[in-house]
Amino acid sequence: MSDTYEALTPETLGQRLGGVDALTRRIGPDATAWTVREVGDGNLNLVFIVEGTAGTAIVKQALPYVRLVGESWPLPLNRAFFEYHALTRQAARDPGRVPEIYHYDEAQALIVMEYLNPHIILRQQMMAGRRVEGLGRTLGEFCARTAFRGSDLCMQTRQKKADVALFSDNVDLCDITENLVFTDPYFDAEMNRHTSPQLDSVVAELRQDQQLKIAAQHFKRAFTAKAETLCHGDLHTGSIMVTDHEAKIIDPEFAFYGPMGFDIGMLLGNYLMAFFAMPGHIGDEAERAAYQDWLLEVIGETWTVFAAEFENLWHSERTGILYPKTLYEDQGHHPASDAALREVLGEIFTDALAIAGIEMHRRILGLAHIAEFDTIEDAEKRAPLEEKALRLGRTLVLGRAGFAGIDQVIAAARRADKGASA
Repeated sequence: MSDTYEALTPETLGQRLGGVDALTRRIGPDATAWTVREVGDGNLNLVFIVEGTAGTAIVKQALPYVRLVGESWPLPLNRAFFEYHALTRQAARDPGRVPEIYHYDEAQALIVMEYLNPHIILRQQMMAGRRVEGLGRTLGEFCARTAFRGSDLCMQTRQKKADVALFSDNVDLCDITENLVFTDPYFDAEMNRHTSPQLDSVVAELRQDQQLKIAAQHFKRAFTAKAETLCHGDLHTGSIMVTDHEAKIIDPEFAFYGPMGFDIGMLLGNYLMAFFAMPGHIGDEAERAAYQDWLLEVIGETWTVFAAEFENLWHSERTGILYPKTLYEDQGHHPASDAALREVLGEIFTDALAIAGIEMHRRILGLAHIAEFDTIEDAEKRAPLEEKALRLGRTLVLGRAGFAGIDQVIAAARRADKGASA
C-alpha cells in the first residue's frame, strides 16, 4: 500500500488492502471475492463492511475534512492515530468492551477492526423502544475502569505523563469539543441550528443567562486543563453498539486527558435526552411510560455501578501517586481513605451533572444534533420535548452542587417530563 494517502472507495478497497495479512486471514485470501459495502458513520469518517468467504471485518478510514460539513472544514488525518491508541488502552483497562483491532495503517489513517454483528447503534435500539440487558452495569463499569486505570490513582507517573503528552496533540478534535460543546450553543454561532420559531424564546433566554454561560466556561476550562484521565471524549448513544444482551463502545477518536466526570456526564446527558424524546417514538402511553422507567433505571444503575466499581478499584488498585496507601491504610487511617474517596466521587458526580447539562444544550442548539429529536418530523411535537431537555440541562449545570445523589437527578427528570419545575 502506498505511503501517499488516498481515500478508499468500495471499488478500490479490495485491490489496495488485498495484501494485508491481518485482513485476508479473517475474511479470505481472494480480494476479488470480497464484498465491500460503505456504511454511514456519523459526522467524520469512511466506514466499510468487508465480507469474504471466511468472515467479515470493518475498515474505518479518516477523511481530511469533517464529513458532516464537507471540504470547507479541513481536519487532520491523525485522528485515526488517536482512535487506535485510545482503543488499545480501553481494551487493556476494560477487556472485551471495545472492538478488537486487526490492523492499523498510520499513513492511510485507517483501522481494520472486528465487525460487531448483530449489534446496532444504541441510539437506534432506544428509538425502537428495545431494552439492553445489563446496559447500566456495562457502561458504569467501563466508565469507572477507564477513568480510574487511566489516572494518577493507578498509573505510574512516567507512563501517565507520557500518555498525556501523546494525546495532547489531538488538538483539532479537542478544538471541535471546546467550541461546539462549550461555547457555540450559548451564542448565535454560524453553524448553530434549532427548532425555530418554536424554541426561539427559550434559546434567547438561555443565551441571556449569564450564570449559565459562566458555568459553561468554567467547565471548558476544566476540559482544557484538568488532565485527570484518558477520556473517550465522545461517549454517547451513537458511539455504543448493542444487542439485546451486550454493549460495545466504539469511536474514541476524540480521546483526550480530561476530567474524570466527562465521559459519564456526556453519557448521562444522552440518556436523559432519549428519555425526553420517547413520545416521538413510542405511541402507546403505557408502553412509553414503561420504557421511560427503564431508561431512568439505566441512568441510576450506570452511576451506581460507576461509584461502586470506582470504590472497588480505589481499595484494590490504588498504586499511583495520588492518595497513597502509605498515608492512609498503612497507618491504620482507613476512615481518612474512605473520606477522601467520598470527596473524589462527589467531585466527579457534580462535574458529570454539569457536563450532562451542557451536552443536552449543545445537541439541541448547536451543529451536531441527535436522531432521537431530529427524526421527530413534526416540529410542534418535537419542540416541547427539546424544551424539557434544555431546561433540565440548565438545572443540572447551575444546580449541580444541590443534587445529593442520582435518585434526585432521576426525580428532577420525572418532574421536567411532566412539565413541572425541575
